[in-house]
Amino acid sequence: MLHFKLALAAAALGAVLAACSPAPEAETTEAATAIAESADVHSFTVGELQLAALRDGGMTGVPNDNTVLAVDRTPEEVAAVLTAAGLPGDSFDLSIQPLLVRDGERVVLIDAGGGASMGANAGKLGASLAAAGVEPGQITDVLISHGHGDHVAGLVDGSGALTFPNATIRLAAAEWTAIQADAQLAQLVAAISPKVETFQPGAQVTPSITAYTIDGHTPGHTGYLIASGGERLLYVGDMVHHHVISVQRPTWTIAFDGDEAVAEASRQAVLARAADENLRVYAVHFPFPGLGRIQRQGDGFAWSPES
Repeated sequence: MLHFKLALAAAALGAVLAACSPAPEAETTEAATAIAESADVHSFTVGELQLAALRDGGMTGVPNDNTVLAVDRTPEEVAAVLTAAGLPGDSFDLSIQPLLVRDGERVVLIDAGGGASMGANAGKLGASLAAAGVEPGQITDVLISHGHGDHVAGLVDGSGALTFPNATIRLAAAEWTAIQADAQLAQLVAAISPKVETFQPGAQVTPSITAYTIDGHTPGHTGYLIASGGERLLYVGDMVHHHVISVQRPTWTIAFDGDEAVAEASRQAVLARAADENLRVYAVHFPFPGLGRIQRQGDGFAWSPES
C-alpha cells in the first residue's frame, strides 16, 4: 500500500482567506472560452476563471484492513461508517484528479498526478488534458501540494523527460527540502530541479491563487486558495483522502500523515472553516470530480458533492 505514496493551523488559513477575497470591482479580465467537457473532464468556473477537474486514475477496491485510512480503528468500526453512508464495508475507492486553472495568461495545473506509478488505474492525465483542449507545452505553472508519488510522479514521462517542458514547478520551500532528501525521488529531483521555484507559506503564486499551509501530512504540505469575482475555491490536497471516513471521522489516523496529531488538528480546523463559511472545496482523492462543500452534521461534518 505504501506504493500509493512514494514517500493547520486555523489561524494561518484564516489569514489567507481574508487576504485573498478580492473585491468584485477589481475583476476586469474577460471570461475565457469554456473548457471542453467529457467523461474525464469536468469544467466549472470560479468567478472569471475557467477550471477543470482532470481524471488521472485512482485505486479501487482498497481493502478495509485498518492499514490506510483508520489505522487506529478496527475494520468493523470503519465498515460501520462506510455502510451507514451506503458504501461497501469491506473496501473503498480513492480517485486522483489534478485541477486545471486558466488564470489570465497562465495555464495552471495543480498537482501532476501519479504518472505510471499507480498501475492500471492511472496515467490518464495526458488524455484528460487533451480532451480539455490543452497540450502539455501550454502549461505555464504546475503547483505541487506535496511530494508523494500520486502528486509528483506525473511531472516526468516514462523516459524521465519533463511532461510539462515549459512550466515552472512551484512548491513550498519546506516541501522541496523534504523531496530533495528522499532517495526514492532522486531521479525526479534531477529532472525537475531547473524548473523549480519555491515559495513561503501564504505566498501569492499566481494572480488568483494563494498558497496556504495545511500542516501535518508532509513537512511543507500546501493547499491553494483560488479567488475571483468574490468567489473562492479551496484545493485541500491530502488534508483528506476519503469523502466519508476523512470527513465524518477527521480524528481517525491516516497512514500517510507524517505527523498524525498535527494532521488531525489541521483536518478538523479546515473542515470547520469550510462548513462555517460555506466554502467550495476541491478534494483531489474524493469521487470524481471532487468538487463540493462541507456541511455540519450533528457534532461532525459531511461531504456534499456539487451536482
